[in-house]
Amino acid sequence: MNNLKKLLYLLIFLLVSMYYTNKSIDVLKNVDPIMKQIKTTTEKYKVDPIDAVIDDNEMSSGVYGKEIDYEESYSKMKQYGKYNEALTVLKDTKPTISIEKTYDKYLIKGNPNNRSISLIFKLKNNKDITELLSILEKEDVQVTFFIDGTLLEKSNNTIRKLSNHEVEILSYNNELNEDLLLTSISYLETITNRKPQFCYTEINNDKLLNSCSKNKLHTIKPNIVIDKDLSKNIKKNISPGITITINNYNNEELIYSLRYLKSKGYNLVTVKDLYSEN
Repeated sequence: MNNLKKLLYLLIFLLVSMYYTNKSIDVLKNVDPIMKQIKTTTEKYKVDPIDAVIDDNEMSSGVYGKEIDYEESYSKMKQYGKYNEALTVLKDTKPTISIEKTYDKYLIKGNPNNRSISLIFKLKNNKDITELLSILEKEDVQVTFFIDGTLLEKSNNTIRKLSNHEVEILSYNNELNEDLLLTSISYLETITNRKPQFCYTEINNDKLLNSCSKNKLHTIKPNIVIDKDLSKNIKKNISPGITITINNYNNEELIYSLRYLKSKGYNLVTVKDLYSEN
């Protein structure tokens, strides 16, 4: 029993000693001229995060901020032997309100500061998309394909052709209850070796939203759905941070529209990149 008490006292002593040793190191670090100089640039590098915006059952993404990582910056400069601003290390600061773990809202807009737009194509059948993929490759554009589960089940080769693009869940034979969603997820994971991140709807569909939310999938509601006059509708409706679903197009119109968007300074990105808050 006495030996046990001695061991306990020794352990407490070591823990207390470690605590005060670390405190002493922190005090010395904070009075080090290198750390003092690092802290003088705090405001220079600080970028405040922007909160995501929630409006009833809809949500627009926020933006991570930046600030100096004092420990990493100090460590690098200490090894260098003196203060060197070029060795300043920054870290992300998360917005208070974020889409990251909020799945029960329809995502309707990405970060408008990035001047990005995401183009969406829906695949419900075994339609030949060879020419579409060729155009996207030539124009160096990545898009997001939302795919029906029956196509995932029957057309693995078609899905594998989409490896340069983002592939997400659309429906299963035009339906998407929770069981069918799980089936579609399983097919997509098997083919692509990645978990889907998004569901899709063009109208409010609380049943779908709840099913996707339970499975930690965000639900996209596009800002524009184009069934005709592709180039005319794009010119009329574009703005930063939106998603555009293209249901109908001819090749000439599509090429013109992609080039027009890029000429206006828009980045054409996947849905995942559009809604990234980093």
